[in-house]
Amino acid sequence: MNAQLKPEKEARLNALRAALGQGTLRSAHRMVNALHPAEIALLIQSLPHAQRELVWDMVDPELEGEVLVELNENVRSELMEGMGPDELLAVAEDLEVDDLADLVAGLPEAVTQQLLRSLDQQDRERLSTVLSYPEDSAGGLMNTDAVSVRPDVTVEVVLRYLRMRGELPEKTDRLFVVDRRDSYLGTVSLTRLLTSDPDATMGELLESEAPRIDPETSSHDVAMLFQDQDLISAAVVSQDGRLLGRITIDDVVDVIREEAEHSVRSMAGLGDEEDVFAGVVVSTRRRLVWLGVNLCTAFLASSVVHRFEGTIAKIAVLAALMPIVASMGGVAGTQTVTLIIRGLALGQVQWSNARWLLFKEIGVGGLNGLVAATAVGSITAIWFGAWKIAIIIAAAMVINLLAAAAVGVIVPLTLRRMKIDPALAAGVILTSFTDCIGFATLLGLGTLFLL
Repeated sequence: MNAQLKPEKEARLNALRAALGQGTLRSAHRMVNALHPAEIALLIQSLPHAQRELVWDMVDPELEGEVLVELNENVRSELMEGMGPDELLAVAEDLEVDDLADLVAGLPEAVTQQLLRSLDQQDRERLSTVLSYPEDSAGGLMNTDAVSVRPDVTVEVVLRYLRMRGELPEKTDRLFVVDRRDSYLGTVSLTRLLTSDPDATMGELLESEAPRIDPETSSHDVAMLFQDQDLISAAVVSQDGRLLGRITIDDVVDVIREEAEHSVRSMAGLGDEEDVFAGVVVSTRRRLVWLGVNLCTAFLASSVVHRFEGTIAKIAVLAALMPIVASMGGVAGTQTVTLIIRGLALGQVQWSNARWLLFKEIGVGGLNGLVAATAVGSITAIWFGAWKIAIIIAAAMVINLLAAAAVGVIVPLTLRRMKIDPALAAGVILTSFTDCIGFATLLGLGTLFLL
C-alpha cells in the first residue's frame, strides 16, 4: 500500500503544479485544499517565491495553522511576515498547545501577548510549561493533553467518563494513571481497558513499568526509546514524579526526519533550514562559510605539494598519480566516517568500544589498501613501464588508506567529545588529512627512492 501512496501523492502535487503553470487558479484552489496540510507545506516549499505567495493565498483559513506548523522555519517566517496581527491571532487560536509552542517564537510580541490573553487559564499554563523546556527536549516535544485517571476507579466508570468526553486526543493508545497529587503511577492501554472486567479497577490493570521520560531528555534519546520499545506514546514525568504530558509517535517521526535531513545537510556544510528556493544572495552567504573553511584546507594540501616541487619537476609522472592516491583515501575515509557518525547517532558507538572499532577499521583499510595497491601498481607498471614508481604508489595507497581508516574513527569521536557536531565538521577534516597524507607519502617516497 505504501508503494502506491507515494506515486498517488506525487501525481496530485504534479497535477497541482501543472494547474498553477496553466493559470487555472479556480481548479488549483480546489486541489490545494483537498491536500493534507503536510502536502500543502511540501508543495509550498517546492515552489519559487512568487508562486509560494499565490498558493498560500489559496489555503483555507482553517488549514493555515496546520500548514504553518509543517513548514520549515525559514519559509514559515517568510509567510508569517506577510500576515497581519488579526490573521496571525486567528491562525494561532485554532492550534493545539504543542503546535502553538512551535509558532510562538515567530509571532510579534504584541500578537503573542494578545494570544496569551485569549487562552483560558489551563491552556496558558500548558503553553507556559511546554515553552519552559528547550525545543529539542522531551519537554519541548510533549503535548499536555494526556488523559489521566485515578487508580481506584473501575473500568465501567472510566468508560462512562470517556463516552461523556465525546472524543480523545489524537494518537491516544493508553490512559495515564495518577494519584490525587498527580504523581505518575503507570498506564493502562485502551485495548486492555476495553477487554477487562467492568468491575476491575485501574490499579489492578496498571502497567507500572511503562516508560517515563524526563522532560530534559534530548529529542534524539526520545526517538531512540520509541524505536527500541516500539512505542506509540509515552508519559513525560517531572523529577518529582508529576505527570506533565505525553509524547506521541507523530512527534518522534518528525524528530527522526529532521535528524536525517540534518546529517545530509551538515555533511555538505548546509544549515538545517536551508531553503532550496532561497535567493541567490541568501544562499551564497549561508554556504560561503564552509567553502572558506574548505579553501583553507585546500591551501594546506597545496603547501604539502609545494614542498616537493623539485621532485615533481624531475619526475612528472608523480603529478599524474597524485589524484589517485588522494581520491582513494578520501573515499575510504568517508566510508568510515559515515559508519561512525551513524553509530554515534544510534548510540552504538562509544569511547568504550572505540578501540575495537579503530583496529577493525584499520584492518579493513589495510586489506582494501593491499587490493587497491595491487591493482594500481600493476596498471602503473604497464602504463609507465617503471616498476619503482609502481611500488611507490602501491605503498602510498596502503599508507593513505590505513591513515584514512584511523582518522575516520578518531575524528568523529573527538568532535563529539568536544560538543561539535561530527556530521558538520568531520568531512572537511578528513579530506584535509587524507589529501595531505596521500600527497606527502607519494612525493616523499618518490624523493627518497627515485632521486
